[in-house]
Amino acid sequence: MSFKINDCVTWVGKIDWELRKFHGEELSTHRGSSYNSFLVRGNNKTALIDTVWNPFAGEFIENLKKEIDLEEIDYIIANHAESDHSGALPELLREIPDTPVYCTRAGVKSLSGHYHEDWNFKPVKTGDKLELGGKELIFIEAKLLHWPDSMFCYLTEDAILFPNDAFGQHYASELMYNDLVDQGELYDEAIKYYANILTPFSKLVASKIKEILELNLPVKMICPSHGVIWRQDPLQIVNKYAEWADAYQEDHVTIIYDTMWDGTRRTAEAIAAGIKDVNDSINIKLYNAARSDNNDIITEIFKSKAMIVGSPTINKGILHSIAALLEVVKGLSFQEKKGAAFGCYGWSGESVKLLNGMLEEAGFKLINEEGLRLLWNPDQEALKSAKDYGSEIGTALV
Repeated sequence: MSFKINDCVTWVGKIDWELRKFHGEELSTHRGSSYNSFLVRGNNKTALIDTVWNPFAGEFIENLKKEIDLEEIDYIIANHAESDHSGALPELLREIPDTPVYCTRAGVKSLSGHYHEDWNFKPVKTGDKLELGGKELIFIEAKLLHWPDSMFCYLTEDAILFPNDAFGQHYASELMYNDLVDQGELYDEAIKYYANILTPFSKLVASKIKEILELNLPVKMICPSHGVIWRQDPLQIVNKYAEWADAYQEDHVTIIYDTMWDGTRRTAEAIAAGIKDVNDSINIKLYNAARSDNNDIITEIFKSKAMIVGSPTINKGILHSIAALLEVVKGLSFQEKKGAAFGCYGWSGESVKLLNGMLEEAGFKLINEEGLRLLWNPDQEALKSAKDYGSEIGTALV
């Protein structure tokens, strides 16, 4: 499958309707994804921007041959070395072995580390240009967005930005353009992508967006390497990224818990009721971490002013679903969010102290440094204390 974006740019990628996990088993992709590759034809030179994930390499090469004689590809652009974008390079370069591969200096190291091949690398830096005949590609380094090797390229005459993983979504659609797909689905996937992948690099996102906007380049289209192409008001996603990169939060609180015999669940619900009593406009969401998708929870935390987390004590520790989630949260380096902890226990009761420590280590400011510890299965008096705890949290979030 291929389709023309305009007279000189053709999409030659792969839509992966079956994808449900990404980055190994780390990231859920409920709506599939796409691996976007673009063929750019100038008057006398042709460049291929990125490829596809290696399971689809053979299919990609065969489809590419239907679109162009491979010998007519003059340049290959590798905006990012991760194998969902570079996976077809080994097979492609066996067919056209001397074709130059343009990437950053970090990209040379990364591609060499992935494939252990001495290809015809052409390292580039911000501002370098590649002439295609009547058109040119300008390279823009985008270090740590989201790998050290990442870069963008910009097709000048057509005002198209190819930003690789920036501005993308794991979203499969035959419609292919932002104005044609369901807007709720599109932005659900766009914010999930940002929250789970790009959050740790928010300061770099902000500075890179500032740099791009200061170039005052016209942008008629943004073609990311996953998901749909932004052609209607394409800078809307750039503006969203600027908003998301600035310690983003909504009037929202997320309560996450795991439970053994329902005591911690009942406590979570009582805390929610207490928050609502004093702050009835705030959006409250509750998730059992053992029964919910971690990446969906992370997206809700990203939107939140505060995360309230609970676990009973087990073996002087916490339940593993909460421990795993908090390890992910720590790595994402959320900014300017508050936290609080709670949990039930039978005889030792270490969970709340452990949760408070993990929240602080992840950069959350504690609303209550003691947290809430409830002995055994909470009775009505204990649940009232949980509701009061919720009221304290709700007041702190006004």
